[in-house]
Amino acid sequence: MFTGLVEAVGHIARVDSHGRDRRLRIEPGAELMRDLQPGDSIAVAGTCLTAVDPDATGFHADVSAETLAHTSLGGRGVGDRVNLERALLPTTRLGGHLVSGHVDGLGEIVGREADGQSWRLLIRVPDTLARYVAPKGSICVDGISLTVNEVDGAVFGVNIVPHTMAMTTLADCAPGDPVNIEVDLIARYLERLLTGGDAPAAGITRETLARTGFADDATDPKAH
Repeated sequence: MFTGLVEAVGHIARVDSHGRDRRLRIEPGAELMRDLQPGDSIAVAGTCLTAVDPDATGFHADVSAETLAHTSLGGRGVGDRVNLERALLPTTRLGGHLVSGHVDGLGEIVGREADGQSWRLLIRVPDTLARYVAPKGSICVDGISLTVNEVDGAVFGVNIVPHTMAMTTLADCAPGDPVNIEVDLIARYLERLLTGGDAPAAGITRETLARTGFADDATDPKAH
């Protein structure tokens, strides 16, 4: 589990292919490597990977064909920068939001413009994820916990303050670039509770809320 607060920006130093899988060598520098142990979870561009053979300056991570196909790691190569965050500790301040590192899909940056000292980004997500994005809600973009400013269909806007721009790979991003998207855990579980696992309807009705125990039965005259 992670918070979406990026600890360091590393770079991919080596890519080895093993059939459809790959092993990445990632080098973030000595500070982040200080207490990284073999088998530790680490978020790489928002994707939860397992650290293998860590040393003073970097670590390896095995990336399956499934992960390569559904995240931006499939298009990353030697020299590319990646956001990094180690798994949170019980004593860690939860400054962002709960992030699992299980990427839901790929988004695309469709707009970027300066706004005072900050930057505004517009990001389009797949239609299947758009229903989970809400104004003032949380979303994870390439491992970064961000607050949604506005939503227009499948496009949402975020404000990037100078510190976040300087300390993450968002400084490298431009319209057309893919980004890993993880929606808020609460939104996914709430939908599951309300639909019982069925395909979501266009909206949540009072009957749905009553059936799942979140409201009185709208058809029961005793409930009114």
